[in-house]
Parts: sequence; structure tokens; C-alpha cells
Amino acid sequence: MKPSIRLIVGLGNPGEKYIGTRHNAGADFVSALAKRNAIELKTDKKLAGRIGRGMVNGQDVRLLIPDTFMNHSGKAVGLAAKYFQIAPEHILIAHDELDMPPGASRFKFDGGHGGHNGLRDIIPALGGSRAFWRLRVGIGHPGSANKVSGWVLNKASKIEQGLIDQSQEEAVSALALLMAGDEVKAMTQLHSSDKTKDDL
Repeated sequence: MKPSIRLIVGLGNPGEKYIGTRHNAGADFVSALAKRNAIELKTDKKLAGRIGRGMVNGQDVRLLIPDTFMNHSGKAVGLAAKYFQIAPEHILIAHDELDMPPGASRFKFDGGHGGHNGLRDIIPALGGSRAFWRLRVGIGHPGSANKVSGWVLNKASKIEQGLIDQSQEEAVSALALLMAGDEVKAMTQLHSSDKTKDDL
């Protein structure tokens, strides 16, 4: 059965201070997706985020960027899932991923939070369900756990940001395959594009 994605959420922190930071990679992906599909994101206080509705790859989809800080991402996701009656398996969460290098991105279904504070907050907000899709956008690791906070809250170098932007565009393209039901091909396409970068 093909994945029926009805809600795509991009995680990040609100405010000008955090625009373009590594932790906002998920929010940047949804912004790019909204722009490509001419979907306007409007602030909706009752849903604690900016939300828009439109057609993405032939499917009626809602896009959401929470207005809460990363640690409280579950509030907006839980409210939207309940309000629109969307089950976890029909939700895609786009987020930054420390354990993957800039330029890499991966689709994943189910699993734990992997230490990501946004996912950590979302799982209980969805009734404890982990059975939702994720788009992991690689931002690289600073090499030491005590440097992670500063790393994710700062901007990537120009070269690294270029790789992140490119991987997000490739993920937008691969999303069409995922939504068409070819999840294996979608995952393979992203993996292949990562290998190309590894050879540079």
C-alpha cells in the first residue's frame, strides 16, 4: 500500500535569530516544498504553527512549521494530527540529523527519537506512536557532545550550507517517488545522490 502522506512537518526554532541555522534544516525543507508547490503558509495560533494546504505530487497535503521551539515540537504536531484527524503513519517529519554529513538525506519509517529533542517531544504527542515517516537532513557532527548545542544553533559554512540545500532539493524530488508508493526507489535515489557527493 502506497504511503499516503497527508501532513508534512518541518522542525526548527522560531524567530529571526534562528533563520538559516542547522537546527532549522527541517523547516527549511518545508519552506522549499511550499514555495515549489505555491502553498502559502499562514500562522494559525490554535495549531501553534504556520500551516498551508495544497497539492503535492498529486496528493492533498498540509504543510506545517511549528511556531514553538524545537523541544516543544510535539504541541503543534499533536494539535494538527488531532484537528485534521491524521494518523501517525500519514505524517512526515523533516528534521536535522547530526549523524549524517551535510549533503546526505534519508527517508525513514518508524524508530526512536535518536536523541533528537523535536522527535522526543513528538512521540508522546502522537500517543506514544513512533510509526511516522521522517526525512533526516544531514548537518554533520561537531565531533564532541558538549559542542552539539552551539553547532545546531549556528549557521553552517557556505560550502556545507550549499550541500544541505542541494540535499533538500533532492529530497523534494525523491518525495514524489515516496508519495507515488515507490518507497524503496525514493530511499535508493537519496542514497545514490549521497554517494555522488562522497566521491567529490
